[in-house]
Amino acid sequence: MKKIDCKKTFGFNCDFEILALKEKSDYVPEIDENYLFDPKTTLAILAGFVFNSRVLVQGMHGTGKSTHIEQVAARLNWPCLRINFDSQITRLDLVGKDVIKLKNDKQVTEFKEGIIPFALRNNIAVILDEYDAIKTDVSFVIHRLLENDGKFALLEENEVITPSKNFRLFATSNTLGAGDDLGIYHGTNLINQAQMDRWNIVSSLNYLDEEHEIAILEKKLPFLTSKLHQNTAKLMVKMANLTREAFKNGDISTLISLRTLISWGNNIQIFNSIKSAFVLSFYNKAIDDEKIIIAEFYQRVFGEEI
Repeated sequence: MKKIDCKKTFGFNCDFEILALKEKSDYVPEIDENYLFDPKTTLAILAGFVFNSRVLVQGMHGTGKSTHIEQVAARLNWPCLRINFDSQITRLDLVGKDVIKLKNDKQVTEFKEGIIPFALRNNIAVILDEYDAIKTDVSFVIHRLLENDGKFALLEENEVITPSKNFRLFATSNTLGAGDDLGIYHGTNLINQAQMDRWNIVSSLNYLDEEHEIAILEKKLPFLTSKLHQNTAKLMVKMANLTREAFKNGDISTLISLRTLISWGNNIQIFNSIKSAFVLSFYNKAIDDEKIIIAEFYQRVFGEEI
């Protein structure tokens, strides 16, 4: 492994030594050169890699939780696999299952390992994406892995797997395992509190301040720095913050996330119109009763009617 400069790599100083892998494998995420790191969240994720801590990143949708972990992994040359949980993910998908193969013109049954045993054996960091959507019976598969020295009992093969040296475990969630208080994250489940207690670090990543969001937009969408669009990014973020405030107050049921801002910016380039791009990126997602409020926000910010 090699030591890296935290200030140079992530933009802030760190009190502990950060080591990156020298060799890059096919499982290392691609580096986004324009990515801006949130210091607190990045520090928590780095602690997970350096000290083998189990890290859960919680926050609202579109804040870039999974991407944050992947971009840290990319700069550490750390192999990384992301598991997107939905109602169809089963224990067999994670652990493995028997499959029928053809050998010497005969059908034979073999056990094919799932993603968890594969990651355990191959020094891979696993991201449990949408962790609060995991089904209860499936969640207990990773119960033991949440302990730093957690060995994995592969019952199907009567084998106990000791995690390889560089195996790491991360997760992202919109809620903190206590259910969906806001009523907007349908499909999320209650998480066993004994399991929640096993996460060593819980970091909260929500929407960035105006200055940082503008910087992200201008880095990802360089045309926003042109003379024609010199104030566009600032106005877009101002519009986003109005929707977020209205969302918190219960006036509207959707908001403009950072992901939506980037989509809006991309659509400005495609359709050559801020208003048309806004309608296609966000306005059409709102229910009719809320479009009046959103249109009022747009008129206030951009000075024109939708």
